[in-house]
Amino acid sequence: MRYLCITCEALARPVYYCAATSPHTVDVELLKRGLHNQPVTLRARLQERIDTAEGQGYDSILLVYGLCGQATAGLTARSIPLVIPRAHDCITLFLGSRTRYQEQFENYPGTYWYSQDYIERDDGSGTSLSMGSGTDSDLQSVYADYVEKYGRENADYLMEVMGAWQQHYHRAVYIDLGVGDGSGVEKKAQDEATRRGWTFEHMTGDLILMRGLMESDWRSGTTLQAQDQQQAFEYERNFLVVPPGKKVIMTYDADIIGASAPSLTDV
Repeated sequence: MRYLCITCEALARPVYYCAATSPHTVDVELLKRGLHNQPVTLRARLQERIDTAEGQGYDSILLVYGLCGQATAGLTARSIPLVIPRAHDCITLFLGSRTRYQEQFENYPGTYWYSQDYIERDDGSGTSLSMGSGTDSDLQSVYADYVEKYGRENADYLMEVMGAWQQHYHRAVYIDLGVGDGSGVEKKAQDEATRRGWTFEHMTGDLILMRGLMESDWRSGTTLQAQDQQQAFEYERNFLVVPPGKKVIMTYDADIIGASAPSLTDV
């Protein structure tokens, strides 16, 4: 099989690794991480890449994104099926499951997340790798505005003087996926946590969702060597396959996203 994989820079290393070890031919394209600040623009860029892939010989298009602020909601498959993990954001992809994501979200809502690629590919956008609430999103918007107006160091100073970080966050987590030497990034994350008065934690990530996407586990579940059909079925439910002519919609339930026929304005 031949796949086009479109993903964010924040997942570059693990995506390239999983593509390289996949039994299929996987072409990888990266989009700038700062596009997450503009969900409408990100959606347009993704749709543009989906449309451009027409006639290029791909069997499926793999989107290594979550719902990501509704950026993937509304994407339409043309003649090539789209495959997307059922995830709120990339934290689920780093942790390896919606269950693990939910446990973190419920038990540690004030968490600021760090990963190797995200820090290494800092584009000055001033965004965190955070799975916060609407308030957290507002906080990030203020921070991004400060970065644009005053620069990163001054923005950090203003946020700390106002006590904004301490009011909304109390824990920093570095997610280690074991791809590349992330010790320098982890040290930077730990130093920032100390400066802001947060507790720091090193957490081991899991490549199972990204690997499963590249290895077509959304088709058969065979890579997992499931013990029974139910196990394979549950694994396949981690991914949404959008058939040609349909689009991604929000489901407002545990599945997060689903597929539906597009309206006339989407065609």
